[in-house]
Amino acid sequence: IEMKSGMLNIFFKTGTFFAQVDLWLGLSYCDGKWNEVTVKKESSVVSASMNELREQMVEPRVQQLKVNSPVYIGGIPPEVQNFYKELGLKQGFGGCMKDVKFTRGAVVNLASVSSSAVRVNLDGCLSTDSAVNCRGNDSILVYRGKEQSVYESGLQPYTEYLYRVVASNEGGSVSSPWTHVRTREPVPQNVPTPSRVHSINGYSIEVTWDKPAGVIGVIEKYILKAYEEDGPNVPITSAELTDTSVLTGILTGLHPFTNYAVTLTACTLAGCTESLHALNISTPQEAPEDVQSPTAISFPTFLLLSWSPPKKPNGIITQYTLYMNGAPIYFGNGTKYVVKDLAVFTPHQFLLTACTLAGCTNSSQVTLFTAQLPPSHVDAPVLTVLDSRTIYVQWKEPVGVNGILDRYMIYIANNEQNFTKWNVIYNSTELFRDFTIQQLFPGTEYLIKLAACTGGGCSVSEASAAITDESTPEGVPAPKAQSYSSDSFNVSWTKPEYPNGIIISYGLYMDGILMQNSSQLSCYASGVAPWSLHSFRVQACTARGCALGPLVEARTMEASPEGTVEIFAAVGGSREAQLKWLAPNKPNGRLTYTVLVTGLFYADQ
Repeated sequence: IEMKSGMLNIFFKTGTFFAQVDLWLGLSYCDGKWNEVTVKKESSVVSASMNELREQMVEPRVQQLKVNSPVYIGGIPPEVQNFYKELGLKQGFGGCMKDVKFTRGAVVNLASVSSSAVRVNLDGCLSTDSAVNCRGNDSILVYRGKEQSVYESGLQPYTEYLYRVVASNEGGSVSSPWTHVRTREPVPQNVPTPSRVHSINGYSIEVTWDKPAGVIGVIEKYILKAYEEDGPNVPITSAELTDTSVLTGILTGLHPFTNYAVTLTACTLAGCTESLHALNISTPQEAPEDVQSPTAISFPTFLLLSWSPPKKPNGIITQYTLYMNGAPIYFGNGTKYVVKDLAVFTPHQFLLTACTLAGCTNSSQVTLFTAQLPPSHVDAPVLTVLDSRTIYVQWKEPVGVNGILDRYMIYIANNEQNFTKWNVIYNSTELFRDFTIQQLFPGTEYLIKLAACTGGGCSVSEASAAITDESTPEGVPAPKAQSYSSDSFNVSWTKPEYPNGIIISYGLYMDGILMQNSSQLSCYASGVAPWSLHSFRVQACTARGCALGPLVEARTMEASPEGTVEIFAAVGGSREAQLKWLAPNKPNGRLTYTVLVTGLFYADQ
């Protein structure tokens, strides 16, 4: 079915037979009113009518028409038209249609059954002024000249116009068929403010509006926008509604207990226009969201709990309820609470409920511990001496830990420092319960303490004592021999650098002979010759053995020589004499000689 240049054409093709019915309409349909078109095939009669005009043909060869494919109204898609090029369909229908009926069935609602509508108003057209522009006797000359194209301005928006070209010369003229064109629609004007806004809940609202008056063209879609009254001039949420026959829409994505300004935007293909004014609404309260779990400052026997308001209160918080181990312990509007009389380092489960007038929401459950303390009591360690330089230390875990054991520490002191200086010799988080102390001094008494630590501090045990096995002394000093007379020595010495036990005796050797064996640190030796050289060495002994110190030498003081000096004289000439003498029997020191001469001496003249 095609209407072109005032002619309504009906084409039938059944099998190999082709039939056509032509109904002349002229411009009778261009009156701005609805026109009813009917096409029928009854047996061999094919007819077409519009209003009171009718045309038919009888063709016995026309076969029965069976429709088993989509029905296209107003035009054929390009992919289908390629298979029926003989129909010569070059342009789709431009206009409006309604109340489409088939022989069988009720009126078809094109908006619901159509699968693809392209630039077709399926609900009917608005009043138009185009009726006066398509009458043949009312046509207006828009161009005269020799060009083959013309631009016409000043037309009405979204209005259908008919044009034809008349080519003339001195011999006559010829006219083209009428061709129609529709101008584009403008941007909508005077979009109304929504007429009613109703809250469905705190997150969505239902908006109702009136169809914009004076919109020229087809409204493609409506857009609902919501702005926060005190927020930025950017919509918080929006909704696009493409079914323009419905003048009610749902706007979601709102926040409860918030003031919004709602606007309506109407769009055509030319663009969109938003209403100048908005309709205000306040969303109702809802139950809170993102309720924060309580936190605590921990003490050994109580917890100082606190919490922040929900990230999304969704209204006015009317009450908080705090649960501990499943039982409520606090009701009120505060954000702090102290839980007392708790055991040291014990876990407790807490949950917070926040409520508005619309409902309540729980936080996630959290486990909080009271603070740790140092262990109540730490037993003294058990010491086992393995040898002269090694002690094996063992201990037990404290009974009252009061927390989580973090580490063990071992302190050590010895009698060489009078047990006043304590050194940490072991500090480990491995929580082993034994340790071997090495590289100690033999024969030394040690005091050892154990410290057990938690996150609350450390507790130190009483000291355990152990003495390493003795060994032979080391670092025996050299003696100091001093002579204050020509026949004696005062000899003294100090303790060995490393006694390695208890020194039970000191031995003093002079010239390889043991002069004294006692616990004394000095010795007096007499009866020696003046200026005589002697060697000394000290020996120190423990129960495990003895060790000698280095050898030193010393002399006694000098004394007067003993004996006589024998002298021998020999004449060497008239004026010379040579003297010789023998040393005394006991020099008793380093000797110097003095020669005394008496008599007459020559003097040089």
